[in-house]
Amino acid sequence: MVHYCSMKDWNDYALILALHRSITLRAAAVALGTTHTTVARRLALLEKQYSASIFERIPGGYRATPFGEQLVATAMQVENVVRESERLYCASNEKLAGPITLSLGEPMSQFLLAKELGEFTRLYPSIQLKVKSSTTFADLDKGEADVVIRGAPKLPEHLIGRRLYKLGLCFYAHKDYCENTPRKDWRWIAPLENEVWPQWLAQSPYPEVTIGIAIDDIISRYHAILNGVGMGRAACFMGDPHPDLVRLPGSAPVLKYDIWLLTHPDLYEQPKVKLLMQFLTDALMAKKTLVEGEA
Repeated sequence: MVHYCSMKDWNDYALILALHRSITLRAAAVALGTTHTTVARRLALLEKQYSASIFERIPGGYRATPFGEQLVATAMQVENVVRESERLYCASNEKLAGPITLSLGEPMSQFLLAKELGEFTRLYPSIQLKVKSSTTFADLDKGEADVVIRGAPKLPEHLIGRRLYKLGLCFYAHKDYCENTPRKDWRWIAPLENEVWPQWLAQSPYPEVTIGIAIDDIISRYHAILNGVGMGRAACFMGDPHPDLVRLPGSAPVLKYDIWLLTHPDLYEQPKVKLLMQFLTDALMAKKTLVEGEA
């Protein structure tokens, strides 16, 4: 029998949402900034409180039970209320003013977050958002940025932030390329880094196809693919939304590089830094399936 009682702590709702969205204890712990043992202990306490199972074990993680799904729905409503109250507070907070610099890769600024960055400036007009798009990692220790978003296998341990999820890559061509181009004339559009391409080629559905052109810039490679120059690899959030691009037959997304949202320890307590990081976390988590190539 389920004992209905109300959760009075927002952190309990946040726990339920984190596990529902992340599926595994470890991933939920990363999202909450704690350990997986703490997540497991708090979940056990909640289930004891309700005298009912909230999540059930499945291969690869956890899934909400029918009762748990009710709590997830309630938690989402509470989350919306909390976020709205935070936005109202932030909009009236005099400390939330002045410049703040965000560093991120050009593909993300152009293809993934352009609308959201504009929304941030609309919601918080007293904050002057400066965006630096670059392929190089901004040095937070030197003050080159206040917040960074980067895809990388590993980052400096002293920085504060969170690992969100992995970047999905797949092979694409213009929708008419393979049909209108004789097979003997198919060509790859490759990156310039010779040490990277052999691995990519081996993972492709057409490893026997030769390289037609090598381009160092990922956005230029994307436009070459879009214009029918050849076949190539691109981030799923760039390739999947465009109606004129298709995944090559036999190809599936490969998850590379963790996506990190980070700041410097000296900046983390600044209200405007916390605000921007929370805003970006929400925006990026909403696009998880697109970035991973599951949309």
